[in-house]
Amino acid sequence: MTDAYKKRRMYLFLLVLVICSGAAFQGWRTLLNNFAVEAAGLDGLGMGVVQSVREIPGFLALLAIYMILFISEHRLAALSVIVLGLGVALTGLLPSLTGLVFTTLIMSFGFHYYETMNQSLTLQYFDRTEAPVVMARLRSITALTNITVGAVIYFLAKALGYTEMFALLGGVAAVAGLWALTRDPSRPDLPPQLKKMTFRPRYWLFYALTFLSGARRQIFVAFAVFLLVSKFGYSIKQITILFVCNNVINYFANPIIGRSINKYGERAVLTVEYSVLTFVFLGYALTDSAVLAGVLYILDNIVFNFAIAIKTFYQKIADPQDIASGMAVGFTINHIAAVAVPVTGGIIWLADYRLVFLLAVVLSLISLGLSQLVAGQIRARSEG
Repeated sequence: MTDAYKKRRMYLFLLVLVICSGAAFQGWRTLLNNFAVEAAGLDGLGMGVVQSVREIPGFLALLAIYMILFISEHRLAALSVIVLGLGVALTGLLPSLTGLVFTTLIMSFGFHYYETMNQSLTLQYFDRTEAPVVMARLRSITALTNITVGAVIYFLAKALGYTEMFALLGGVAAVAGLWALTRDPSRPDLPPQLKKMTFRPRYWLFYALTFLSGARRQIFVAFAVFLLVSKFGYSIKQITILFVCNNVINYFANPIIGRSINKYGERAVLTVEYSVLTFVFLGYALTDSAVLAGVLYILDNIVFNFAIAIKTFYQKIADPQDIASGMAVGFTINHIAAVAVPVTGGIIWLADYRLVFLLAVVLSLISLGLSQLVAGQIRARSEG
C-alpha cells in the first residue's frame, strides 16, 4: 500500500464527514437566528446565553485527549458527527431558551470534538506543504456544501417548518457518522500521539493567537447575523442568500489562501486577516446601511479562512507527537474567552451594540501586533 494511497483513504474519510457535518452545522446556523427570534422569542441577551453555552464543549475539547486513550481518533471523529446530527435534529422540537440551550449543548459537543479530531488528523497525515492545501480544499468543499444547503433551505422554507428542516439536516450528519464508523483510514507508521495535556512555554504565541481568535470570532458568530436580523430586518431568505454569496466566494478563495500560506508564509497571511478585520468590525459599529453591513459580513467570512495559518504555524513549530494534544489544547484556549464573550457581549449590547464591535477592533489590533512574531518563531524552530 503506497503512501499516496494511505493519504487518499484519510482524505476521503475526512471529506465525507466534512461535507455532512458541514451541511448540518450550516443549516443550523442559517436557521438559528430567525428560529430564535420568531419561534423562541429570544432577545440579544438570550442569544448571548445560547452562544455562550455553544462554546462550553469547545472549552472542554481538552478531554478529547483522554478519550483517545480508549477510542481511536478516527472513530471519535465519527461518533462526534453522530452527536452533532442528533443535536441539530432536536433543535426544532424545543422552541424556547431552555430548549435551545439543551440542543445547542448536544450539537456543540459533537461539532467541537469532531473539529478537534479533524484538524489533528489533517496535520498528522499531511506534511507541511500539503496541510495548508488540504485544509483549504476541505474548506472549499464545505463552502460548496453550504451553498447547496442554502439553496435547499431557500426552497424548502416555503413547504417545511423549522422542525422538519432541523430534523432533515441533523439526519444527514448522523448517517455520515454511522458510515464512518465502518471505516478505518488510520496508519500505524505515524508518530504516536501523546495522550495527555501538554502546555509548552515555547508554544506561547500559538496559544495567544488562538485565545484572541476565539474571543474575536465569538463576537462575529454571536452578534454579526443578529445585528443583520435585529437592526436591519434581514429575513430568513435574505440571510440564506447572504450565506450562499459567502460560500460561492469562499469556494474559490480558499485554495488561493492555502497556496498563499505556502508562498508568502503565515505572518503575511495573518497580517492581512487582522488588518481587514479591524476595519470590518469598525464598520459594524458605525454603519447604518443594511447593504454595507451585508458586505462587511461577506468580507468577514472571507478573512476568517485565513486562520488556517494559525494551525499550520503550530505544525511548523510543534514536535510531531504533540499535534493531537496541541489541537485539543488550542480548542480549549480558543474557547476560554469564547464561553464568556457572548453573554458578556449580550449585556453590553443592551447598553450600546456598537461597543461590542469596538471591543472586537481592539482584539484585532492586538492580534495584528502578535502576528509579526510568527516568522521569527518558525525560523528559530527550523534552525534549532
